[in-house]
This record gives sequence, structure tokens and C-alpha cells, in this order.
Amino acid sequence: MDKDNSDKKYDAFKRPEQKESFGQEEYYEIEYDAGPFPGVGRFVLKSQKIEPPVRDEVRERFDRMRDIARNYRQNLYSSNKFYDRRVQWENARIFYKQGVFMQDFEDSYEEEAEYSSYFPNYQMMGYEQLRTYFTWRTRVRQGVVGKTSLSYAYLYLYELITNIGVEGPLEGLEQLMFFWQEYRELDAAIDNHVPGWIKDYHIYYDLPHSFREFVEGVGLQEFYPELAEEDRFELFYRVSKYDIRKSAFFTEEKETLIRDCFDLVMARLSTVLAENGVSLEDTIFQPMKHMAAWQPFRDSLFFPWNSQPDRTVMISQKEIYVCSRNEWAFSSVITTERGKKLLGYVFKQTEAVLRRLTGYKHKLRADVAAVSHEAVQMLENAGSSLERLVTDTVTEVYRESTKTVVKVDPGILQRIREEAYMTQEKLTVPEEEEWSFCVVKQPETGKGTEQWKKDGSGNRESVEKDGPWEELNRSLTETERQALVLICSGSGDLKGFADAQGIMLEVLVDGINEKAMDAVGDALLDEEFMIYEDYIEEVRELVEG
Repeated sequence: MDKDNSDKKYDAFKRPEQKESFGQEEYYEIEYDAGPFPGVGRFVLKSQKIEPPVRDEVRERFDRMRDIARNYRQNLYSSNKFYDRRVQWENARIFYKQGVFMQDFEDSYEEEAEYSSYFPNYQMMGYEQLRTYFTWRTRVRQGVVGKTSLSYAYLYLYELITNIGVEGPLEGLEQLMFFWQEYRELDAAIDNHVPGWIKDYHIYYDLPHSFREFVEGVGLQEFYPELAEEDRFELFYRVSKYDIRKSAFFTEEKETLIRDCFDLVMARLSTVLAENGVSLEDTIFQPMKHMAAWQPFRDSLFFPWNSQPDRTVMISQKEIYVCSRNEWAFSSVITTERGKKLLGYVFKQTEAVLRRLTGYKHKLRADVAAVSHEAVQMLENAGSSLERLVTDTVTEVYRESTKTVVKVDPGILQRIREEAYMTQEKLTVPEEEEWSFCVVKQPETGKGTEQWKKDGSGNRESVEKDGPWEELNRSLTETERQALVLICSGSGDLKGFADAQGIMLEVLVDGINEKAMDAVGDALLDEEFMIYEDYIEEVRELVEG
């Protein structure tokens, strides 16, 4: 039996120092081989070259993007309440910063990885998913919208509503509309959110057009029935001081003309106010005192990156949004008193001008002095007036609507000239038989008469005709004459007088105005049964003569 060698002593063996030369890419390798001492390995120096790893620039960019989350993440992210508002706000903030960092990145990944997540964002995506998304996004920006995981589509929508990758709100809206119209043909599920986000887009971003104008311009009325049900013309006349629909002048035949005139007047008035930094709708409507907090782009990963000025956005008569100190609130609306008076004047003056242009039998007057609105002063500062703006606009619309375009055949025109020349020859009166028409004032009555007068010798019987006021005087009944006397005196009860005569006051006034229209070509009494200032002297002479 061998002797126990557990107490055997060995001499110490000094190991050579390990050489590290990273520049030479060398290292020591230990090789166990026969050596001078039994059972002890021998160090053998072997020089080997280490191949450097292939550099992945895309992965490096993704890593730098993920570093943004580590640098900006707060303790709130550790909350397990996924729908907690503070957690969502923090996730949205990280998403926005990462999105700006990656906004110009393009990729051409050949593989495709699926992705599904609530509130998708870059931080939750793996390497293959990120490459899949950015490759798909590259093609979308080139105008090629392909089917992909719905979470990728929503991630791209998050970028657009935050204006990531676009020059500004207008381009963002254009790209948002393009992508929605294209992708909804592939997956209509995005219709659940995009229409609401487009509406929020018009509230959050200060665009040069109203939401209503946009919806009507691109034909999206089916997605916003609340706008389709509301007619701005009807909304305005209901809240104005003057209800034009109750006027006898407002008929089915004239409705389109009145609407066109009113719409153009309001558009021009809105432009004048906008040039002075004032919103027309802000002066007409105001929110109720108690408003609810509002957050744009609900159910999305939206970070309010754009500092908002204080402003008010009215979507409809039921929706008004107010931004104050970069915080948004929502409320229904009420009409301001100055807004009611402004609308009342615009409606009434529009009708008054149209009555005159169409030769309507009764006149109408609108008092601009009753309008206490900033638009009055702004127009005066610009060298104009509210009355002139309404009058000129209505006149322009009326002339355009009644303009007749005549086309004449040159051959027919020549024949008309020849026939006119022949007629002229037949109607020519010899020089010694010249007659003239004049108005002669009779000294005994002081009233003018119309008569023919012959120059030179000869006799011709004068044909005299009474003037328009004499004709009106003869046509008035005694009751109508007494009513005018009562109005001129300004001290009588016209309503009581009409009742005593057994006639309705409105019928009495209409009778006077109709006879005045036939005789002098205009009405005498306004809606308040007062004589128009232009005819006060003539009426007094008529009833006192």
C-alpha cells in the first residue's frame, strides 16, 4: 500500500506576469502540459487576434433614445396605475422628447415584427419592433400607406397630433387628413378616435380657419352631426335683437338672397375685427361662469408641448373652449348683450337696404347708434362705418344676383340699328313745330303742374297734370288724413284713434303707405308709425293745405 502523501511538501512555483496589450490584441492562455513538476501545468504564451464586433449604428441610436427616458424619468413612472393621469402625462412627456429625437430617422428593415399595446410608445418596443415601425413610417412619409399593426398606426397618429416630423400645425393637419383617409380604407378601427382628434386639433392649434369651415370644405359632415344640425344663420337670428323671420319682407323667394347678404356681411366684419386682434364670435358669445377642465386628444399619448395664449374657441352654440394661462376649460355658451345688438342691427340694416333695392312698398330703418360694439369704433378708425359696410356689401350681393348677361348677334345688332334709324326719321318734327315739356308753378296755388309748351307762333292746348303729392292728397280718405294730422302733431293716441274708427292700426298705416307708394313712389310711415324724416315737411303741407 502506498504511503499517504497528504503531508507532502512542494516548492513554490512563480507564475509569469500576465501580459495585457489591448493595442496588440494579445492575451495569455494557460496550457496544462508535462512540466518539471508532476501534475502541475505549464504557462504557455499564445498570441491571438480578437475581431472587433460589427458596429450597429441603428441600435446605438435606439440606445441613445432610451437614455432620454432614464434622464427624464421621475418616480411617478413606478406607479402601477397605468391609467393614472400623472403617469400618462409622464409617459407622454418622454414620448414627445424621444419623438423629437427620432423625427428625422429613416430605416429600411426587411423583416416585420408585430406590435400590440395600449398607448403605444417607443420605450415599450423592442429592437425589431422599432425597426419595423420606422421602416413603415418612412414609406408612409413617401406617400405609401401600407397595412401594419394598429398600434404602429396609432403611434404615427400620436406623432402627427404633437406635430412631430412636420413644419407646423397646417402641415400636421394636412398629413393627419392624408393618413386617416388612406389608412381607414385598410382598417376602419381608427375612425373610433381620429374624428375626435381632428376636432381637438382645431381647438388646440390656432388655425386660420374655423372648425365648421374645415368640416364643410372637406365634406366631413357625417362625422359631426352636431354641426350639421346647427345653421349659423338660424343661430344668429334667434339670439339677435331683431328677428328677421317675423318680417313681412322675409319670404321663401327672398330667403336665399337675405342669407347670402348676411353671410358676406358677417365674413367681412369678422375680417375687420381679426385685423385688430379681436374674434367676432368672442364678442357675440361668452362661456358660462362654471366651466369644466378640458384636456385635448383624450385616449392618446399627447404632451401639451405648445404654450397657448389666452383665447376662446367656439365650436358650436353648445361648445366653447377657453384657454387661460395654458390651461383649457369647456363650457356651453350664452350670448352677450352687445352681441345681440350687433346682430340685430346687421339683420335689420340688411333688410332695409334690400327693401330699397327691390322697391319694396314699405321702408325700414336701423339705428346704428344703439350698437355698443367695438366693431363700430374699429371701422371708424379705418375711415369707414358699420352702416357703410353693411350697405355696400348688401348692394354688391344684390347687383351680382340680379346681373343679366346679354349676348347679341352682330347681324341682329345691325338690323336693329337700321330699324331704329328709319323710326327716327318718321318721328322727326320740323324745326318750326318744336315743343318742350316743362313744369309750371301756378301763382294762385303755388302748386306745380306739368304742361307742353310750343316755341314760336301758333296755338296748342296745354295739358296739365297734378304733381305726386296732389295725387296722394286726392286718394286719402278722411280717416287717413286725420291719422296723418294726429301723427304730425305728435300728441295724439294713434292706436286709440284707429280703434275709435273701427279699424286696426296696422291696416290704417298700410293703407296710407300703399297710397303713398302709388303716388310718390315710397312709404311715409315706418314700423313705429312715425313719418320718415325725408317726408315730414311734405306731409305737413299736405294735411295743412
